[in-house]
Amino acid sequence: MASLIFTTVLIYAITGAQSFALHTHIASRQCTHLQMSSDGDFDSSALKIMVNGMPGPMATAAAEACLRKGLSLSPIAMTGPEIEPCTITVVDTVTDKSATVRLIPATDEGREEMVSSLAGLREASGEENILAIDYTHPSAVNVNAVFYADNKLPFVMGTTGGDRDQLMSDMESRGAFAVIAPNMGKQIVAMQAGLEDLANKFPSAFAGYKLEVTESHQKTKADTSGTAKAVIGSLKKLSDDNFDLEKDIEMLRDDESSLAFGVSEDALKGHAFHTYTLTSPDGSVQFQLKHNVSGRTVYAEGTADAVKFLASKVHSGMDGKVFSMIDVLQAGALE
Repeated sequence: MASLIFTTVLIYAITGAQSFALHTHIASRQCTHLQMSSDGDFDSSALKIMVNGMPGPMATAAAEACLRKGLSLSPIAMTGPEIEPCTITVVDTVTDKSATVRLIPATDEGREEMVSSLAGLREASGEENILAIDYTHPSAVNVNAVFYADNKLPFVMGTTGGDRDQLMSDMESRGAFAVIAPNMGKQIVAMQAGLEDLANKFPSAFAGYKLEVTESHQKTKADTSGTAKAVIGSLKKLSDDNFDLEKDIEMLRDDESSLAFGVSEDALKGHAFHTYTLTSPDGSVQFQLKHNVSGRTVYAEGTADAVKFLASKVHSGMDGKVFSMIDVLQAGALE
């Protein structure tokens, strides 16, 4: 498999002003493999991963990544309440592995069926071998997470949005096993961690600088980027800017605007292009951070790594805990 293209360019120019730009470009249809470490010994091939949100493109990409990384899919999964029950075949074109999955709508009746099916799956595959991945809809984040926790189903929450404070409170009070993060891409997680560390070490280093943020995603993305919110949190601490998350982010969700922002035509249905700009009060100094992702593979593969990491924690015998993708990265569990 080809190596992931990850280039970082620092450009310094003087044109009547000082301008700094950090450009990060990721072509996410390619990937790199590093050695994974985990807690305890367990057979990851025995895991059954329930990928909820199919046939949506992000959930489907995550399911394909699971197959690619040697994981088996659960024969059942939840889908949107408006979708009729159906059976789909998930195919990973890289390895030619496939799996058949019955999709059950997330209605009251459908959830009852899921609970009954979970009992059968656990009896067949083992109590600790059933885990879930959630790429559903922002409006379903909190109710789905409670469903997983109440049914002792460890899960990776890749869906952004919802009430995140309530989400964390609900999971911690229930002692749930989960990985919850706004972004599943290894390089972007590393960038976020570095930026957070910078903000903690040098708060107000950019005091007085004005923050501007533009983010472009496919037009089907319903909410503001969770990654943008996390990065903005660190940049606000660095700059003391009173940036309003609800009002000040320029969100691009139409093809024309995305193309003008630099998104290629073949990436319009799946991309994440973000630019953050800090400008000095007199306009003479500007810092710019960019991370541009075309496609979904980098997120899907990070999600599959996260569910393997979570399984290792479940099998270690420890009590339930909510982890972040930084925990996964620090454990060396991102392949």
